[in-house]
Amino acid sequence: MALTVAVVGSGPAGIYTAEALVKLAPPDVQVDVLERLPTPYGLVRYGVAPDHTSIKSIANYLRNVLELPQVRFVGGVTLGVDVSVEELLTCYDAVVYCTGAMVDRRMGIPGEDLPGSVAATDFVNWYCGHPDVSPDRFTLDSPEVAVIGVGNVAVDVVRILAKTHDDLRGTDIPHDVLERLESSQVKAIHMIGRRGPEHAKFTLKELRELGEVANADVCVRPEEAVVLGGDFPRQVRGNIDVLQSWAARAPVGRPRRLDVRFWLRPVEILGTDRVEALRLERTHLVDGRVVGTGEYETLPVGMVLRSVGYQSVPLPGVPFSTETMTVPHVAGRVREREYVAGWLKRGPTGVIGTNKSDAAETVRTLLADAPSGRSTDLDTLLASKGVRPVVYDDWLDIEAAEAELARSLERGERVKLVGLDAMNAAIRNR
Repeated sequence: MALTVAVVGSGPAGIYTAEALVKLAPPDVQVDVLERLPTPYGLVRYGVAPDHTSIKSIANYLRNVLELPQVRFVGGVTLGVDVSVEELLTCYDAVVYCTGAMVDRRMGIPGEDLPGSVAATDFVNWYCGHPDVSPDRFTLDSPEVAVIGVGNVAVDVVRILAKTHDDLRGTDIPHDVLERLESSQVKAIHMIGRRGPEHAKFTLKELRELGEVANADVCVRPEEAVVLGGDFPRQVRGNIDVLQSWAARAPVGRPRRLDVRFWLRPVEILGTDRVEALRLERTHLVDGRVVGTGEYETLPVGMVLRSVGYQSVPLPGVPFSTETMTVPHVAGRVREREYVAGWLKRGPTGVIGTNKSDAAETVRTLLADAPSGRSTDLDTLLASKGVRPVVYDDWLDIEAAEAELARSLERGERVKLVGLDAMNAAIRNR
């Protein structure tokens, strides 16, 4: 009998796992890629900023995998709601969990739960059109905003806040979101890091893009850009050089201002009914640890977006370590006939391509185990529960509707549909 595998999650980790199975397993392998949303590609669709079209083009590669005859997309199916782990194991010889890291870490400071204090993930989901976040989630009515973190996600958030309607019109950003960005009252955006420029996590390409935003002055304080010695890698040296060049120039009066700050840590978010200010403490390093100096400043911000790292969430019925926020495994093996790949396996590290080698390791472990044990058909099981999954042709209907929407709005190649109702309405045979 053919080996059958369920891959839970259709982001890069899941699709690379499906690809590895097709390449490394016997020719008659069958892989079902299960996804709770009607749309595949995970963070490529709902995490990559809309103006990063070159990175988003990786969806074309992932599309080719989903169109392989041995691979099937099964959307609109949620593990723990529509089907349990135990039921999946009756339908497949093996199950691979690839659901990624879906939430932001918390800062653990007073005021963090005030309205206006939100995870950067929510903001990213908003401007990427994720159906979990309503288009009216953000109003952008505060003149000043703080973004906590100095990684690529923080840079994306800052850049989207700073750009104009015309800058984003040709992208796939949802139209309601684009209109809200057009009416934004934001004038100053503060990006804040606890350590110095040499410790920032953004890539040089992402950093340089900030300096290319025509609508905003990028400002760095000279005293915060000082770096003492050190033989830094080329990437880090490049970041330092860019930041120090920005510190040496004066603003020219553009409509928005981007303040890139270092050696500051949030200690409290102030406000009564919503965010009114952010209190920061100056920091320095002691034996490699960030330590407060007792020197404080307060920024009059009306929104705080935290971007201090992602973490995975537990899946119903799947082992999970609250220490590492990952699924415990040995070379990808979780339990008999259960495996894991991607960020859920190793934590939120690496780039999109890192998932390819990671998936290959898990698949090699799976094939060495030669698992077997199915006795039920998934389609029959779902039908008995009244669940009608979204198939690949349904997804193509959604894509076609997004292309048509773009044409009607005279906006680029595609404009994302927002919300499950709109997506379901686009499916011709739903």
